[in-house]
Amino acid sequence: MRVALFVTCLVDLMRPRIGFAAIELLEAAGCEVIVPPAQTCCGQPAWNSGDKVSAARLAKKVIAEFEGFEYVVAPSGSCADHIRTEYPAILADEPAWHARAVALGSHVYELTDFLVNVAKLAKVPGNFAGSITYHDSCTGLRSLGIKAQPRALLAKLPGVELKEMNGAEECCGFGGTFSVKFGEVSAAIAERKCNNACATGAAAIVGGDLGCLLNIEGKLRRQGDEQTRVLHIAEVLTEKQ
Repeated sequence: MRVALFVTCLVDLMRPRIGFAAIELLEAAGCEVIVPPAQTCCGQPAWNSGDKVSAARLAKKVIAEFEGFEYVVAPSGSCADHIRTEYPAILADEPAWHARAVALGSHVYELTDFLVNVAKLAKVPGNFAGSITYHDSCTGLRSLGIKAQPRALLAKLPGVELKEMNGAEECCGFGGTFSVKFGEVSAAIAERKCNNACATGAAAIVGGDLGCLLNIEGKLRRQGDEQTRVLHIAEVLTEKQ
């Protein structure tokens, strides 16, 4: 199957190796992977900030770049959800674009959901070994139902010990622009998440959205924790040890 990878701006700018790991996983599942080179942002920050004009412009750009592919996959629940569920609302007043948004959304997937439920990946290419705890990102969990999928993939790594934290489904405090607008509240939520994660004794905190992971890692490092690794699930599933 022919799959387009929506890299996401955070992955592109902050941790490109997640994008390469996603490609490796998709290819391991037998997919032909294309990365449209002119892609930028899905427009979620603009939409969440009330800038409908910019959000609509970016939505149209993404639609035009990705609508020709059989599937579109993103290593982020929040970006996948924005394209899938918000584009039709953003473009509701433009019938032609609205129809194109709905059509695109029908074949947009978060990475782990795609690997488990569509590509049915049988074997992961990595051999990561160690204890981890998993953070369930808000949008992926509540809007796309991303919960069992990453754990099913982690179970394919015999060397992984999953230690579930208290409040695994609770917010990390990032929330996109929320962390900028409400810094003190965000920091308090992040501290609780980090404390819960560290209480498991796991060597790594793993998740499926880089925004969450950057927020968690930043809080850990400010607390003086330089040891706990913070990894995207794609990195874990492809890491060679």
